[in-house]
Amino acid sequence: MAIQVLFVILNLCFLLLLLPTTIHTESDHNRKVFVVYMGHNTLDDAASSSLHLSMLQQVIGRDARKHMLQRYTKSFHGFSARLTEEEAKKLSGMEGVVSVFPSKLSQLETTSSWDFLGFPITAKRSTTESDIIIGVFDSGIWPESASLTDLGYGPPPAKWKGICQGNFTCNNKIIGARYFKADGIYDSTELQSPRDSDGHGTHTASTAAGNVVTDANHLGLNTGTARGGVPGARIAVYKVCWIEGCSSEDILSAFDAAIADGVDIISVSVGLRVAEELFTNPFAIGSFHAMKKGILTVQSANNQGPMPQTTGSIAPWILSVAASTKDTDLMTPVRLGNGVVVDGVSINPFTLDGMYPLIYAGDVPNITAGFNSSRSRFCSRNSLDKNLVKGKIILCDGISTGETEMLAGAVGSIMTYPYFDTVLSYPLPVSVVNSEQAATISRYIQSTRNATALILKSEVVKNASAPYVASFSGRGPNPIHQNILKPDLTAPGVRILAAWPPVAPITEVEGDRRAVSFNIVSGTSMACPHVSGIAAYIKTFNPTWSPSAIKSALMTTASAMSDKINTDAEFAYGAGNLNPLAAIKPGLVYEAVEVDYLSFLCLEGYTSQHIRSLTGDNSSSCSQLMEQTKDLNHPTFVIPTLRNRFIDSSFNRTVTNVGSATSTYRSFITRPLVSGLRIQVEPNVLRFEQLGQKLSFKVSVQGIIRRLDNPIVSGALTWDDGVHQVRSPIVVHVP
Repeated sequence: MAIQVLFVILNLCFLLLLLPTTIHTESDHNRKVFVVYMGHNTLDDAASSSLHLSMLQQVIGRDARKHMLQRYTKSFHGFSARLTEEEAKKLSGMEGVVSVFPSKLSQLETTSSWDFLGFPITAKRSTTESDIIIGVFDSGIWPESASLTDLGYGPPPAKWKGICQGNFTCNNKIIGARYFKADGIYDSTELQSPRDSDGHGTHTASTAAGNVVTDANHLGLNTGTARGGVPGARIAVYKVCWIEGCSSEDILSAFDAAIADGVDIISVSVGLRVAEELFTNPFAIGSFHAMKKGILTVQSANNQGPMPQTTGSIAPWILSVAASTKDTDLMTPVRLGNGVVVDGVSINPFTLDGMYPLIYAGDVPNITAGFNSSRSRFCSRNSLDKNLVKGKIILCDGISTGETEMLAGAVGSIMTYPYFDTVLSYPLPVSVVNSEQAATISRYIQSTRNATALILKSEVVKNASAPYVASFSGRGPNPIHQNILKPDLTAPGVRILAAWPPVAPITEVEGDRRAVSFNIVSGTSMACPHVSGIAAYIKTFNPTWSPSAIKSALMTTASAMSDKINTDAEFAYGAGNLNPLAAIKPGLVYEAVEVDYLSFLCLEGYTSQHIRSLTGDNSSSCSQLMEQTKDLNHPTFVIPTLRNRFIDSSFNRTVTNVGSATSTYRSFITRPLVSGLRIQVEPNVLRFEQLGQKLSFKVSVQGIIRRLDNPIVSGALTWDDGVHQVRSPIVVHVP
C-alpha cells in the first residue's frame, strides 16, 4: 500500500511540474485591465510606485504585484492593473483617486494636399524649425524611409530628454522612439520595437514632418513631391497601436513619457469609437496634463461618420480634426463594350490589356456551397462560382476588399457604393461606382449575351467641388459637452500620399505582397497630421504661445466652407478648412489656461475634490474658480436649445492682440439663414494700443426658432482690422 501511495504522489508531482507556474483562481478569469487615474503627481517615482502597490495590496492582497501592469509617475499620477469589478469599485473609493475605468481599445483612424491648402514648398520657414519636436502616437515608424532620413540635421535640441528603445536606432530626424504594450503579448507578425509593420504610423509621421522627397508615387499613381508640414522638425515616436488596437493603458503611458521627454506638439491619429466622459477617456486625461505643460494635442475626429454625434474627440483642450477632400482626385474609368465610359473611382495601378467578358455577381452564385443570388450579388465571401467567374470582370452590388473576386479568378471588379471618398487599394483592378452608374452597367449586361468591359488605370483629375467633408468623418454635435463645438476644424484626409514601410501590406488581402515606399490612404488619421504639422509651424514663429493660442489661430483663420454640400455644417467641418499661411498671423487669439479649464469642469459637474486631485492643490475649490471665470474663453459660440423655446444666451470672451501694436477691430455678424434670432456684440469695436493687450466683449443671442428644417443653424462673428479677419462660428442646435 505504501508503494502505491508513493507512486500516486510521484505522479501528482510530475503532473504539477507540467502545469503553468501561475495557478489561476476563479477570480483571475474575471479580471480585466483597469486604469486608476489619480490626477497631478506630487510624489517622486519611488514614492508613487510604493503608494500604487500599497493601494493594490489593500484590495488584492499578497498577489498584487503580479496584477500590476503600468505606473504613470512622470507627468501625472496613476497605474493600470488587472482587476475584478469589485476590486475596481474598492479602488475608486480610495482617497486621491479621480477615476477608475476599464481599458478600451481605440482604433487607428500627401503631396498635392499642401499646395491645395495654399502652403507652397517655398513658404517662409523659421530658423527654429529644427528645434520643434512632434510626438506621434501611432503604430510606430519606418526610419529607413526617404521621408525620414536625417541628412543635413544637427544633433537633437538640448531640451530633449527622450530615449530609443528596442531594436531601433534613432537618428537626428527621429530623435526618440518608445513602444508600450502592457500585456506583453505580441502577435507573431508584430515587431517588438518602435518599428512600424502596419504602415499607419509612418504615413502620419511623414505627413506631419516628413522630408521633401521628389518623384514620390504609389505604383506610378499621384507622382509628385512628398513633404510634411514642417520638414525640418524632429519626430519622437510612441508606438501604442498593435494588431488588436490601441489600449487605454498604453496610450496613457505614451502621454506620461512624451510630456516628460519634452515634445512640443502631440499628434494622435487614434480615437475611441464612442465618446467617453473626460476622466474615463485616456486622450482627455493625457492631453489635459500635456496642456498644463504647454503642449497642444491634435487628435483625429474618428471615422464613424456621417451620422451625428459620432466624433469621439470631445475635450475642449484637444484640437479635433475632421477629414476633407482636396482639389485633385483619382478617377478609374470603366469602358463598356457599347462604347459608354463610366467614371468610377479607386486606387487602381493595374493596366489591363483589351476588353474582358463582363458579368453580374447575382448571376454566378456558388450553388454547391449553398449560396444563391441574394448573397452572391454582394460578392460575399465564397459566394461566387469560380468556373463562371474566372477570366471575367464582375459587377457587385456592394463594396468589399476584393478578396472574394480575386479568389474566384476574376480579372477585375466593379463595386457599388454611394460614397466615393471611402475607397481603398485592392489586389486586382477595381472601379467603384454609384448606384446610378451601376444601373447603367447592369442594363448593358442585360442587353447583350456578350457584354465586355475594361477597367482603366486610375488617372488624376480635378475635383472642382473640394473641399467638402468626407462621408466617413466623425460628426458633432459633441456627444457629451454640447456647448463645445466638435470637431474644431477640417483638413485634407482623402487619398493622401505619404511614406509607407515596404514590409507593411497595402491591402487587407492575404497574399497581396506588393511592397511600396509611398501609399495612398484616407481617414481622419490623415487629416490630423496636416494640422499637427501646421500647429508646429505656428510654434516655430511663436515659441511662447500657449496651446490654446495655437488652437485659436488655427480655428479663427480657417477657410469658411459651404453648408450646401455639408448640410450638417459646423458639425461636419468645425470652424472651417485649414489655412496654414493665415494661421501664423491670426491678429487676435482666444486664450484659455489651466484655471479656465478647471472652471469649465466645475460648471460641467465635476467636484472640488476632482479639481484638487487634478491640480495637487488642496486649497482649490469650484466656488472660487467659478467666481473668477464663468465662460470658457473658446473661439466658438454654441447654444443647444429646443424648438419654440426662447433663447437668451450670452458669452463673455477675451481676445489677445498678436497682430499690429496699434489696431482697431470692428465686429461683423454673418447672420443665420433663419428668422427669429437677434445677435449683438458689445462693444462692437475693439481698439488695441500694444501687442499682448487683452480686451473683452460680450455676445448676446436672443429669439425663438419656430421652424427648423435642419437641426443646426449657424452664423459667425468676425473681428476685422482691414488686415486680419478673426472668424468664430455661432451655432444654435437642437440636440
